[in-house]
Amino acid sequence: MKKQFTSAFSLVELTLAIGIAALCLITVCALVPVAMLTTRNATSQTAATNVMASVIADMRATTGSTSPQYGITDGTPKTLYFDGTGQFTTSLGANSRYRVSVTFPSSPSGLSYADIKATWPAAATPSNASGSAEMFAALKRN
Repeated sequence: MKKQFTSAFSLVELTLAIGIAALCLITVCALVPVAMLTTRNATSQTAATNVMASVIADMRATTGSTSPQYGITDGTPKTLYFDGTGQFTTSLGANSRYRVSVTFPSSPSGLSYADIKATWPAAATPSNASGSAEMFAALKRN
């Protein structure tokens, strides 16, 4: 009588396949924290850039010497604090997420420039903040 052979995987082949699959899953799982950190940093930088753009728009919309929304006076450095929703205060609060510093570098007469720097977290000093973004804006004052 002839023996019938059925095709199947051997125990060695199954063990190797499971080992390779486990190695791939471990590698993917190891990359998840890095991806989450990168996403958090990108989100914080985007929010900080939006806050700085709002400050610049307010300064450019100023008809007098003081901006209407943030109370920034031309030529006078100011520090503002923003929470995660974009609401600002002039003092550091429990919900403050971003510290925005507005300075005015010296410029030729008739021209006005502003250097806006956002750092986070707001409670950290700018030198040891976990993230920062900076914009330099030319302001046209009439």
